[in-house]
Amino acid sequence: MHRNLVSDIHLHSSFSGDSDTPMEEMILSGIQKGLRQMCFTEHLDMDYPYHPEDFVDFSLDVDQYEKGFLELKHKYQGQIELLFGIELGLQPHLYDSCQELLHRHSFDFVIGSSHTAYGEDPYYSDCFFRGKTEQEAYHQYFESILENLNIFADLIDTYGHIDYVVRYGPNRNLNYSYETYRDILDPILHTLIEKKVALEVNTGGLKYGLGHPNPCEEIIQKYYEFGGRLITIGSDAHSPEYLAYEFPKIEKMLKEFGFTHYTIFRQREPVLLPL
Repeated sequence: MHRNLVSDIHLHSSFSGDSDTPMEEMILSGIQKGLRQMCFTEHLDMDYPYHPEDFVDFSLDVDQYEKGFLELKHKYQGQIELLFGIELGLQPHLYDSCQELLHRHSFDFVIGSSHTAYGEDPYYSDCFFRGKTEQEAYHQYFESILENLNIFADLIDTYGHIDYVVRYGPNRNLNYSYETYRDILDPILHTLIEKKVALEVNTGGLKYGLGHPNPCEEIIQKYYEFGGRLITIGSDAHSPEYLAYEFPKIEKMLKEFGFTHYTIFRQREPVLLPL
């Protein structure tokens, strides 16, 4: 484990619909890898599109999740700091429901993510990309992020994997670059900074074989050039082998761009840690 980057704050366990790993197994792996902080951010996607051939239930029993988390937080106190988070799948019509949920539970950290854009998840590529060029589909996805950001900024702490769409495109990231989409990416980055929402660096892109994190390096560097300094880092691991995945590579990259700190959240307040 690299000695400076010791916090993984985007993690899933069997409380999420797409993981079957018990939370305790994730925690034990984090301790073994030398992590000091882990934040579980279980999925909650309300009104998620139904695909009968391959449907994943992204609803979440938050009460059961919180109960299980608190038992393990107590059990492992003194060995690792465990933080209570959630990853909300954002859609404009869900604002009131998300606000109500956050009033009822005391999360440390809230990730806002775009798993769907205008009702479809890029994961189901046959539906999402139908009738559109790859470039049109990517641009539409980024437009939905800007829309969500202007609606949900007061509810979230970071925006997750903002170029998630490229994981599932017909050519993935072969023809993808910051320059191609800067007309929409620049307003996203400026809005993040203006509204004090962090930018997530998600190593899932490396896990999925893109050769780059999500978002790609150019976007992270441009965020820094625009004055952005709030960076959260997460592996998006759903199983222990991907905990803190490629973190040394991410730390080196961020330092090269000029970042001196990364951010974790406790009780929804940002805490800067040195890189």
